[in-house]
Amino acid sequence: MTDPTAPPPTTAAPAKAAPPAPARKGRARLYTIAAAVVLVPVLLFAAYVAMTLRWAYSDGERAGYVQKFSRKGWVCKTWEGELAMATLPGTMPQIFQFTVRDPAVAAKVKETTGQRVALSYEEHKGVPTSCFGETPYYVTGVRPVAP
Repeated sequence: MTDPTAPPPTTAAPAKAAPPAPARKGRARLYTIAAAVVLVPVLLFAAYVAMTLRWAYSDGERAGYVQKFSRKGWVCKTWEGELAMATLPGTMPQIFQFTVRDPAVAAKVKETTGQRVALSYEEHKGVPTSCFGETPYYVTGVRPVAP
C-alpha cells in the first residue's frame, strides 16, 4: 500500500542547471565603453568648435586698402587677406590680417582689391585649428568707401 503523506512518484528527470551565459554580453559592454571613450571626446571637441565659431568675442569695422587676398591651405582652403590702413598719406600703414569664410563676401572682396573699402568683421577667440582660418578676424561684409 502507498503512504498517503508521501509525494507522488515523478517520472521526469531532475531539472538541469542553466548553461552559463555566453561571453557576448561582456564583449558588447566592452564595445559600448570603447565607443563612449572615442565618441565623447569627439562630440565635446565638435561642440567647442561650434561654440567658438558661433559666438564672436568682438566685432567692428576697419577701413583701408585690400592689398593682398588669396585662397590658402593644403587641405582646408580659406580666403586670407591683408588690409593696409594708413592714417595719413605717406605714413607707414598698419596691416590688418583677416579671413573670409563666406564665398559671396570673398567674391566682393576680390572685386574691390586695390580700392578703399570698409571691412565689417567679427573676432572669434579660441578657434582650435587653422582649418577655419589663419587669423581670429572673420570678415562678414565689405563696402567701398570714397577716398
